[in-house]
Amino acid sequence: MKLAILQSNYIPWKGYFDLINDVDCFVFYDCVKYTKNDWRNRNKIYVNPSLQWLTVPIASEATKQLIDEVTINDNRWQDAHFKTLYMGYKKAPYFFQLEELMIDFLKERRWDNLSRLNQYTIQEISKKIGIQTKFIDSRELDLKGDRVDRLVNICLDLKATEYISGPAAMAYLDGNEDRFLMNDIALRYKQYPNYPAYLQMYPKFENYVSIVDLVAHIGWDDIKNYIWK
Repeated sequence: MKLAILQSNYIPWKGYFDLINDVDCFVFYDCVKYTKNDWRNRNKIYVNPSLQWLTVPIASEATKQLIDEVTINDNRWQDAHFKTLYMGYKKAPYFFQLEELMIDFLKERRWDNLSRLNQYTIQEISKKIGIQTKFIDSRELDLKGDRVDRLVNICLDLKATEYISGPAAMAYLDGNEDRFLMNDIALRYKQYPNYPAYLQMYPKFENYVSIVDLVAHIGWDDIKNYIWK
């Protein structure tokens, strides 16, 4: 059984979903410290024609909290993000797909917890693009040991035979690879490929943007061909 363990991000880029699709089970690892100026509460979109940040406003004490403790202190951002996405992508060929998502998580729901927002949107988008991976919240698990032992124990508890890590964790796990191997868990680092370009509304192709850009330009059934096929 293949397993990935990763912090939740706000409407992440397609590589995040590529990793999810690689595994049988994906654990949202939000029981770790929130990191400022990271992807937890923000991401980029390609509009106007420039890169623009969408940032979820969070409580000032977030840097002292775990990700799953971080609160959202002002719901006005939801209307602002809806308007920005609407104005930026309304002329895209599959905007109706994006609009359906926007109405769901920006209009019909109100969020006061960052982790729950992120996990919900990631799981909904995953279903739309045909990912069948099982999702687990780390809060459901009995976490034991130091930072590396926790990962190994999660693998053991879920009976994983292979742990696929994001490439950014290579330094984090450096020197500790044997702790997986001694428990018969193969450790592999995800290598993101050169994803195929698609026709965006502006001439210079931008690869490293939120998956909402892909959703606005490519039909649900074909999105997989621009991520894992």
